[in-house]
Amino acid sequence: MKVLIAPDSFKGTIGSVECARAIAEGWLSQRPDDQVILLPMADGGEGTLEAIQFRDGGATRVPTGVRSASFWLLLQDGTAIVELANICGITHLEQLDPLHASTFALGSVLNEVIIHPGVKKILIAVGGSASTDAGVGALIALGAQIFDKSGKLIALGGAGLLDIASIDLAQIPSAPAGGIVCLTDVRNPLLGEMGSARIFAPQKGADAEQVLLLEAGLSHLQAISERQDFSGAGAAGGTPFGLNLAWNIGIESGALVVASIIGLPAAIGECDLVITGEGKLDSQSYFGKVLGSVTELAAEAKKRVLYCVGSSDLPISASTIALVDIAPSPQAAMANPGEWLVKAGAELAKAEL
Repeated sequence: MKVLIAPDSFKGTIGSVECARAIAEGWLSQRPDDQVILLPMADGGEGTLEAIQFRDGGATRVPTGVRSASFWLLLQDGTAIVELANICGITHLEQLDPLHASTFALGSVLNEVIIHPGVKKILIAVGGSASTDAGVGALIALGAQIFDKSGKLIALGGAGLLDIASIDLAQIPSAPAGGIVCLTDVRNPLLGEMGSARIFAPQKGADAEQVLLLEAGLSHLQAISERQDFSGAGAAGGTPFGLNLAWNIGIESGALVVASIIGLPAAIGECDLVITGEGKLDSQSYFGKVLGSVTELAAEAKKRVLYCVGSSDLPISASTIALVDIAPSPQAAMANPGEWLVKAGAELAKAEL
């Protein structure tokens, strides 16, 4: 049997490559004659570069001069892939700072990417952000003059958005000929009950009062820029909204774009069984996330899917194993996910014997 293993990372515990290898080790311990193919996945957040580079041997790692970012990827067709989580994501912070965390470092990296002679198109994986600054920090790094009433640059971070009096984008460099696309796993607008501040800022450390302040800042930016809100504008603390002020960006499903780059649809078509998974299975897992996207692609190809997850908020069937159900405790599962992923892979394989 030919088995395709295509999990997401288990956020904060183990990357998608290590996850796929661990599941494969467990599977082969019970079914050594099976052919196992590893295609680690990502949805436009943490691990996007890792997943693409694992599959695409022709991808070039381009180092950056930005201290917080190690590299971006340049594909052979001239597509640059930049990962926000790898530059100024939430894992970079020792302590959450919802009012002052910014996307400035992202803009610094984009400055380098845009002038690279081999770049024809830019994909920005925006998931995993730490800020709610609507990408304004990135715009300032790119050369935007965003001033307060006294004519000084506003302070970085979401709290600074309330001080915006004027926006001058004349010095921002042009996008490459192929354009700029944000990859995301959500379609939330910038503002409102389903907007960036109300839905995502609490995950970045904001309390109720800070959420209201951040929402006010985003609303002020939208009003002074005189731009319409749009689906996906609220991803990554509103980063697509800000970048769209400078460029006419596109927004696409991170999971589906990564799947296309690594050849996942074709690989699913050639296998007998698919295994995917993520750290936590919940009501959002089937909407733009890796698990849901892999499931949809497998359904189109009429392939069966097994699941390996860290934990689940949903009832699980015999086709799913949660690490918290086989480890002594949730803490044990998180402390050594590789060990329990091996055991989970073995348990899934035993069910196929």
